[in-house]
Amino acid sequence: MAITRGAKKAHRASLKKRVFNQRRKDAAAKAVKSLKKLVAAGDKKAASALVSSVQKALDKAVKTHALDRNTASRKLSRLSKLVKKLA
Repeated sequence: MAITRGAKKAHRASLKKRVFNQRRKDAAAKAVKSLKKLVAAGDKKAASALVSSVQKALDKAVKTHALDRNTASRKLSRLSKLVKKLA
């Protein structure tokens, strides 16, 4: 456990940041999951419309350092590849 005042304050701040980062990660994961559901259903029109919101969620997670930029780029690349593959 933190002993000094500064360490206690840093611990409180890290707990608050953890909640914020977790929300960002969850939002990105939910967006990806909903896009994958649409791809599995074969709905190309709705899936291609949802790609921009998935990109937005991933970019926000990257901006706040909740996700690594290469991870987000890889996910977006693979998802857009799936959407393109739909007939």
